[in-house]
Amino acid sequence: MEYVQERVTTLHALTDHRPAAPTGRAAVVVPMTEREYGTLAADRVLTALETVDPARVVVPLRAAPDRVGPFADWLDGFDVDVETLWCGGPRLTELLASRGLDGSRGKGRDVWLGLGRALDEEFVVVHDADTKTYSPAFVSRLLFPLANDHEFSKGYYARVEDNSLYGRLFRLFFRPLVRALGDATERREPSIMEYLDAFRYALAGEFAATTDLVSRCRIQRGWGLEVGTLGEAFAHAGFAESAQVDLGRYEHDHRSVDGPTGLADMSRAVGAATLRAVEGAGVAVEYDALADRYREAAERLIRGYETDAAFNGLDYDRAAEREQVETYADALGEPGPDTRLPAWRTAPVTPSEVADAAQADLAAARESHADAAARPPEESDRRQSAEEAPETGTGED
Repeated sequence: MEYVQERVTTLHALTDHRPAAPTGRAAVVVPMTEREYGTLAADRVLTALETVDPARVVVPLRAAPDRVGPFADWLDGFDVDVETLWCGGPRLTELLASRGLDGSRGKGRDVWLGLGRALDEEFVVVHDADTKTYSPAFVSRLLFPLANDHEFSKGYYARVEDNSLYGRLFRLFFRPLVRALGDATERREPSIMEYLDAFRYALAGEFAATTDLVSRCRIQRGWGLEVGTLGEAFAHAGFAESAQVDLGRYEHDHRSVDGPTGLADMSRAVGAATLRAVEGAGVAVEYDALADRYREAAERLIRGYETDAAFNGLDYDRAAEREQVETYADALGEPGPDTRLPAWRTAPVTPSEVADAAQADLAAARESHADAAARPPEESDRRQSAEEAPETGTGED
């Protein structure tokens, strides 16, 4: 247990005290996908939010049309004001495309839509729904700094599970990347690298902010959401108005390194968002030397992780950690086109337009689901068989 202060205000869980916080003036945004439907983790989160009693809960939902209605019905069963915002409906998709906001979809896009719906409140809290150790104290802890002269706060926690260190993308990619960038940059005040380095778990998905700050933030569309948000917080809140809070024990789902939704893919988005934030703050990045500097910084950190793991009697596979570093090094390069979504303050669409389109999409999906459920089984089977049959004339004999 310690109480060291970083460059940003750092609030520690030294006791079990649950601080008073303005939960009744806050919206909680909880992005979900259809895999969260009915899970114990999501149920625990929503049941806990019943005791928090925020002004509202916004659930940006990514799900197939035939799953949306049952999912929304399930959400309506909790004793908390939930707005289900279906992010993939045809009316909403057409609305965004007509305003020049079409493009790739991901968690960041879903959260951006949810943040727009939260702007009617004074504060907003964002967190995931896959947390196995969720506590209602998380919302209070994240909001507490906002009631005490800060505009932005971020959660942090230790990822120690199964007798091993997790948080691999943060430990082995983000932190050494920021250190490498800082080592190669002439110090200027304020430094965005020092800001990013001050957060103990910069890739945590849990944060809170005033809605005034949120309205000024551009949002990454995908996995770069967390670090992209930090870049915007640096620009609009800076060191003085930022804080991080200890959320204690925290367990959630793990990802493999490889695969279409693995950490290697995530590292590309996180790296691009980090480098875009750094360049946006006026730092010139030497890309030719970046990978080697990153490897050197990662190797120094790996030695520290190995010693820390041994000190605590944890398992540690140094070769596997080094292998991940090499995988992540391949993700380093110029960030490419800026596809961030605009700040809501200047967006070419309003939150009410988004709500109207999403609500109409949800109502239509529910009606379609009810019609399908009311059809005789033999009719449903015939329709399903016809829909699943391949188009004629396109296959090979």
